This record gives sequence, structure tokens and C-alpha cells, in this order.
Amino acid sequence: MKDYEIIAAVRRTVGLSDDEHARNATEATLTVLGQRLAGNEPADLAAQLPPSVAEALPESGGRGTFGLEEFCRRVGDAEGRGCTQDAAREHARAVVAALKAGVSRGEFDDLIAQLPADYRQDLLTTAPIDEQRS
Repeated sequence: MKDYEIIAAVRRTVGLSDDEHARNATEATLTVLGQRLAGNEPADLAAQLPPSVAEALPESGGRGTFGLEEFCRRVGDAEGRGCTQDAAREHARAVVAALKAGVSRGEFDDLIAQLPADYRQDLLTTAPIDEQRS
């Protein structure tokens, strides 16, 4: 998958107004995801992504143990632009969906296996939050 395809997928899924915003959301999510993963998983994931997207991932995992709410808060903070925690959650879901489409099944399974059940249940849902609550 090319970098513009990942950015376009995130933009389209969330309904963002421009590519720059989608790129910020993608980079923020990958940066925080890399802090949560362990060992070489960020590097393994980066190896299957375009360099301009992969550079948001650290070389090795931070092995952070923060929960899903903290993950979303950190994504929102990293994204900037007044991003709320709910918006960050939607953006992260879109990024994870783009990763699922853009990396090998084995790599995606390795990535997901490192996340707790609440992360998997939430981040593998690409519908906007408001639609889920209806």
C-alpha cells in the first residue's frame, strides 16, 4: 500500500477535510501505538509500510501498559488541532483499518496479539462512535 492510499483511506473513513489532517491522525496513532507495543513489533510493522508513514513508529516498542482511554488521550495530544478523545478514537480506528488492509495478515495478527482485549474490541471497529451508540 502506498502512503497516499493509507492517508486517503483514513481521510475517507473518518470524513476528514484534508490530507494533512489525515496524515497527522495517522502519524499520531502510529507513534502512540509504537509506545504500547513491545519488542521489535514496531519495526516489523514499519517494514511493511511506506517510509513516509513508517517513520512515525519507534524502532522498538515502548512496552507501555496504559489503557485504551489513555491511548486515545495520547493520540489526541499528539495529533493536536484540538483533537478530542472521541475524535482521536475514531481516527485510531481508521488507522487500524488502513493497517489491516495494508500489511500482511500475519503482521496484522502479530500487532493485534500484543493489544489487550479492550483495545482489540474498540480499535477493530471502524464505525464512528455516535453510530455505535445508537
